[in-house]
Amino acid sequence: MGVIQRVVKPRNSRSKRALEKREPKNIENTKQCLFFVGKKASEEMRRCLRDLYSLRKHHSLHLSRKHPDMAPCVDILPVERLGQKHDASLFCYVARTKKHQNNMVIGRMFNHHLLDLIEVDVSDFRSLAKFNNPKGAEGTKPCLTFAGPGWEDDAALRTLKSLLLDLFRGVEATAVRLQGFELALQFVAVDSKTVMMRGYSIHLKKSGLRTPRIELDLIGPCMTLHLQRSRLASDDLMKRACRQPKQVKANRVKNISKDVFGSRLGRIHMTSQDLGGLQTRKLKGLKKVEDGDGADGGGGGGGGGGEEEQMELE
Repeated sequence: MGVIQRVVKPRNSRSKRALEKREPKNIENTKQCLFFVGKKASEEMRRCLRDLYSLRKHHSLHLSRKHPDMAPCVDILPVERLGQKHDASLFCYVARTKKHQNNMVIGRMFNHHLLDLIEVDVSDFRSLAKFNNPKGAEGTKPCLTFAGPGWEDDAALRTLKSLLLDLFRGVEATAVRLQGFELALQFVAVDSKTVMMRGYSIHLKKSGLRTPRIELDLIGPCMTLHLQRSRLASDDLMKRACRQPKQVKANRVKNISKDVFGSRLGRIHMTSQDLGGLQTRKLKGLKKVEDGDGADGGGGGGGGGGEEEQMELE
């Protein structure tokens, strides 16, 4: 017998607005991310967590106190309850264990339940504070680049790429201006188990042309990620998570399509046409000559003479 889920009834208008804010929407809000520490963590990993938090500060929550009961790869229920409490669908967790000294777990949830997660071991970390180059404002929307063929070939790397895109996406923008690109994050897949991360500041210089010349300065954070354990979402669960309501989908216009270049193509349905009755130019050379019209001086006379000779014989 299944357990009946308890229905929370609002006691006042404030709690009612809070519950309505957490209800499913046709267009969801920007995903919130939780950054928190486990039972033990080195100072290097704490600084790494703070640097990642500064990259998406506007839609994140950094929990400073320790969470000794958290172990996402072993028991995900405490993390799910924490995410439901703060209405967050993304989480980034750092801890230190006997086998993994610099452990980090990045995951996301769907309907307050785990969708997928990736555990990585961090090495060669260099913080933002170690670079003296000028940095952009906190919470700047970064430009993400992924290099290496493994991002499309390996299932774990595909999931990690999707997690990183969700982690640093922030507010979805329909249009951007060139001066808005101030930060670039590059992820290079060395092999199926190793990913290098580099952070650059973007500077637009004069080039004498309409398109400016771009220069990159290394500002961090820089680290190498070694993939460890993973829990990937099943095909059915991912299909449910990516499903869009009918109200959001654009109405399909019949007989109109777009090619790879974005040009609109239309299909026109016409009735059958008789090309034999098509009006063309009336040229004398193309005019059809009927028998017996006498136009050439021989056809009409020959026919009449033969008829007279037949009558005389009779």
